[in-house]
Amino acid sequence: MCYNTKLIRTALEIENRFDAKFQNKTEYIPREEINAFTFPKTPVIVNNFPETIQNLQWGLIPSWAKDSSIQKYTLNAKIETLSLKPSFKDTVENRCLIIVDGFFEWQWLDLKGKKKQKYLITLPENEIFAFAGIYSDWLDKQTGEIIATYSIITTEANEIMSKIHNIKKRMPVVLSLENERKWLNGEPFESFKKVSTTLLAVPY
Repeated sequence: MCYNTKLIRTALEIENRFDAKFQNKTEYIPREEINAFTFPKTPVIVNNFPETIQNLQWGLIPSWAKDSSIQKYTLNAKIETLSLKPSFKDTVENRCLIIVDGFFEWQWLDLKGKKKQKYLITLPENEIFAFAGIYSDWLDKQTGEIIATYSIITTEANEIMSKIHNIKKRMPVVLSLENERKWLNGEPFESFKKVSTTLLAVPY
């Protein structure tokens, strides 16, 4: 799974990398570590507006949800059951790119997980990259506010991530440059189950 990411690049670097402009640059705050369980807003590009970088809230709230309490269960979405889960099946075509320059995972060093080694996972040249994601617009009936939220798509861990995330053996779908546009353009999600992008993992 993926609950801790990193993004410390400047807004300009992010704009240049994705050939897109921030909708609200003042909302963007570079952070060494982003904790999903605080439901933060982070930079995202949605398929309907590929030239705009928006700040969406981590933790997808389906349009039918009565309140936001579901978020702690929708931080990640398994690609294998994406079209089956009630929380996600209506948003499969709401594609987005979740922008990061790294993420963190913990390797269990004993059977009970009492001893763990934290790893930072990046691209080999420490480039900015994107996870595959889905998003939803939810109306808060108490305030009348429309809240845009997202979930990171996860898949079976590849060779390097199997050694690190060595219990559940999951990882986010890390998109190559070529696959970013394919994901946004609605290519069947089943074709993104295998992550071929080369990753670098270092103890942190």
